[in-house]
Amino acid sequence: MKKMFAPFLLAALLGAAAGTSFAADDPVAKPAAEAAAKPAKPDPAKGDTIFNATPANSQSCASCHNADGNSSIPANPKLAEQHPEYILKQLQDFKSGKRKSAIMKPMASALSDEDVRNIAWFVGSKKVKTGFSRDQDLVTLGERIYRGGIADRQIAACAGCHSPDGAGIPAQYPRLGGQHADYTGTQLKLFRSGARLNSIQMTGVAAKLTDREIDAVSDYIAGLR
Repeated sequence: MKKMFAPFLLAALLGAAAGTSFAADDPVAKPAAEAAAKPAKPDPAKGDTIFNATPANSQSCASCHNADGNSSIPANPKLAEQHPEYILKQLQDFKSGKRKSAIMKPMASALSDEDVRNIAWFVGSKKVKTGFSRDQDLVTLGERIYRGGIADRQIAACAGCHSPDGAGIPAQYPRLGGQHADYTGTQLKLFRSGARLNSIQMTGVAAKLTDREIDAVSDYIAGLR
């Protein structure tokens, strides 16, 4: 009896293993599984709704950044026309705590991954309203730093990563052109002090800049278009 049972048990085990292998290689099941693993395609229309909605006991994104992402408050960044991938990363960094902000941490934490993607592609699709430089003397110094860097202190030109017109490089370096000088200056000083740590490159650059140089390059950036 035992001799007859063993072959049947072996056959059953082999059959189960073969069935598992077949399912893994199933040409129908495999694409479906891969599709389920991929994030949904961003929906800017849904992003618009979330961005401009006011959650209970909270404020909408638009209350600080305006309905189209063109913040009118110098301390708050313009988000319009920013590379969606960059906005996505910043919101993820706020959620994880990698980038510190008592304001943005709870706002970002309330968003799902899908919400974050939809918002990023919504504001990225809006046209930025460029600003203007305020101090001619600072602008001259800022242009020199932005376009040529400071060779004797090994400070690279900002334009090398953010492009001559401040458009940046999609998915790698953010758009800067037209950004509020106050916001840009604050971020550079946060990088310099070590309070903002989510970009090794910017920490290294900002560490070598003086207050006047930061003010100058920030003022120049505000007028880029």
